[in-house]
Amino acid sequence: MSTAPQSPFAHITPNWFAVAMGTGIVSVAAGSLESELTQLKVVAEVFWLLGVTVLLCLVSAFSAHWSKHRVQALTYLRTPAMFPFYGAVAMAFLTVGSATGITGPTFLGTDVAIAVSTTLWTAGTALGLITYAVMVQRLLRHGGAAAAMPFWLLPVVPPMVSASTGAAVYAHLGDGVTRTAMLTFCYALFALALIAAVGILVAVLRQFARNRAAGGAMIPRNAIPTLWIPLGVIGQSVAASNLLAAAAHHTMSDPHAEVLRSFGIVYGSVVGSIGAVAFVAVTVVTVAALRGGLDFSLGWWSFTFPIGACAVGAGAFAAATDSLLIEIVAVALLSVLIPVWATVAVRTVASIRSGALPAAA
Repeated sequence: MSTAPQSPFAHITPNWFAVAMGTGIVSVAAGSLESELTQLKVVAEVFWLLGVTVLLCLVSAFSAHWSKHRVQALTYLRTPAMFPFYGAVAMAFLTVGSATGITGPTFLGTDVAIAVSTTLWTAGTALGLITYAVMVQRLLRHGGAAAAMPFWLLPVVPPMVSASTGAAVYAHLGDGVTRTAMLTFCYALFALALIAAVGILVAVLRQFARNRAAGGAMIPRNAIPTLWIPLGVIGQSVAASNLLAAAAHHTMSDPHAEVLRSFGIVYGSVVGSIGAVAFVAVTVVTVAALRGGLDFSLGWWSFTFPIGACAVGAGAFAAATDSLLIEIVAVALLSVLIPVWATVAVRTVASIRSGALPAAA
């Protein structure tokens, strides 16, 4: 008896949205750097177009998945190993939305670009708050039921991305209560994400220590790409603390604005230093894994967004401190990100064509 061919939308899982995240962040990183280099403008435009295309395709495919395969979609939603990746959906909206606000005016006009950017920010923030609330609830109820892993950060990080990208939305609001409420909301998002992220990172470090004490590997080889996810939190938090302070400077009285600016610089100095050490350590572990034969998977997109987030964070910190050295670091990170993105993108396309990477990967 013959069987009907499986629908191409049967297994469109939320981790595919990491592709839009990793593509959009290249545009954001290039577009947000305060440089007159024509090459950066071209990079921002090319990757914005790619990011928009990828996001539209994924939203269409994901909608078809939920429409035609609702039972399977609900199964993925309820699965502890798959639910965290719904955070990638929220961050894809936020990232491409931010890129639209920065680069979109060249193609769409200022008013349309701002409207689209704000809409994507609103949708991403709403979804991110939902994933945050559900994940925190699950952690409080069942936190000890499974081994803590870095990808647990995915559903709680979106509010931090909303905070960093919200600085641009804030700039387009009218003066008065609305701006004050927006700024307060963004700092609240910053605090919420930071609290949950620190809690999860502590749990992950404890799990790694237990694995080592038991004589096992710190983390399964195929999960090594997820070690980069905490760097995304670091980069976005440094960006948020400094971008929000810069935005507040235009509307708040000097004493209050200066407090926020000082906080951003101190936070960026401390957390950025930790991030630099972590970046080197994770790079060493990753290179060793690649030499040992790390198999390709969609998890490789975890290499892209965190590097881009660190570039954005470094750029915001450089602007706050007027540091040429940090700006050079931001450009260097972007220079690393582009070939990494190209490698992962080529491997993704090749794996899809060969059938080695089905949509459920």
